[in-house]
Amino acid sequence: MLYQAIGLGLVVSLVFTEILGLAAGGLVVPGYIALYLDQPLRILSTVLAALVTYATVNLLGRVILLYGRRTMVFCVLAGYLFGYLTRYLLVFNAATDLGVEAALLQSIGYIIPGLIAYWMMRQGVVETLCTMFMAAFIVRLGLVVAHGGRLVELAIG
Repeated sequence: MLYQAIGLGLVVSLVFTEILGLAAGGLVVPGYIALYLDQPLRILSTVLAALVTYATVNLLGRVILLYGRRTMVFCVLAGYLFGYLTRYLLVFNAATDLGVEAALLQSIGYIIPGLIAYWMMRQGVVETLCTMFMAAFIVRLGLVVAHGGRLVELAIG
């Protein structure tokens, strides 16, 4: 299902870019986000890592000359770092019957936060996030339709 999500995400990203003139956070991002729509904490941590990356690269841009490929490299590197650091954050869920259960807050992938941050820098935060989520929902809907109304449990890890 990963290949289907990425492929459909590529098509939806291309359509959004051509019709709306807005990128969905990178070509592969909507496919990955669509796979994790049932895990809101992972999406939240990915968006937070992307926002921290965006702020960091913006601050670095005031000191270092960043343009073009350099901006992309700094976004991907910082996104990798902050995405990796999300694996050390704990969120406590008190809604379980057995008491307090700790759930790990992890970002999706290693380069996804950096790609999202790069497109935030190019076209704006709100535009990128809205386009990314719309594309991810369309990809998820396509996956549900392709699998007869049900999605099997994913083992992406």
